[in-house]
Amino acid sequence: MKDKLFVVKIGGALIDDEKLLDQFLEQFAGIQEKKILVHGGGKLATTLADKLGITQQLINGRRITDKATLDIVAMVYAGSINKNIVSKLQQRNCNALGLSGADANVIQAKKRNHPEIDFGFVGDIDEGSVHKKMISYFLYLDLVPVFSAITHDKNGNLLNTNADTIASIIAQALTEKYDVELLYCFDKEGVLEDVDNPDSIIKSVSQEDFSILKEEGKLHKGILPKLENALGAIKNNVNKVFLIKETELKNHIENHHAGTQICL
Repeated sequence: MKDKLFVVKIGGALIDDEKLLDQFLEQFAGIQEKKILVHGGGKLATTLADKLGITQQLINGRRITDKATLDIVAMVYAGSINKNIVSKLQQRNCNALGLSGADANVIQAKKRNHPEIDFGFVGDIDEGSVHKKMISYFLYLDLVPVFSAITHDKNGNLLNTNADTIASIIAQALTEKYDVELLYCFDKEGVLEDVDNPDSIIKSVSQEDFSILKEEGKLHKGILPKLENALGAIKNNVNKVFLIKETELKNHIENHHAGTQICL
């Protein structure tokens, strides 16, 4: 029988709120099974770029990462934010190990090659990008890997990589060895039919449901990459995938009825 593994992804809104982050990490540290945390970046990189006079360019919500921006996101994501989370988990007797993709070669990405847009130092990954034996060894040692959204290309370059994708690909890569549950934790109760109505939660979403909701314009742009990555995970042998409100982590782990479940 496979060991249970939770892969939990948190985003910027939570990272920007110290009180909420502390409450969340208390719940995360309490998970008794093996666990991995993946985090995004929050507003700190943009704030620092503004202070340094470095203009930020976004296309369809995706950050264009030139060399100056890469320096900032590497410092903020893999440095300040990652080590802050690791120290808070250590405070809670959770033996966390902060990682970028370059550390122990755990995630090797390819620089994005887009026919029309130069995204700069942005990395794309697939299941083969993940050094699953190394991550499994960390878990065997009872370490809790904490991944930032920074990878590398084995040519000496760091790359900015979508954290939702990192969580999905790590979950997929570890299904051979573990019974994996992937949890996207964010500031909504789950997938909402009406983004302004927290009671309009959709309890389950399949590929067909996703296509219909997208066509009807009921999905705001922030939820799209989460759902696309969640569907990719459930199609590739991840046992369970949920989108849940970050304050509901403990409730979900214990009772399994929070949020939206992603189905085939």
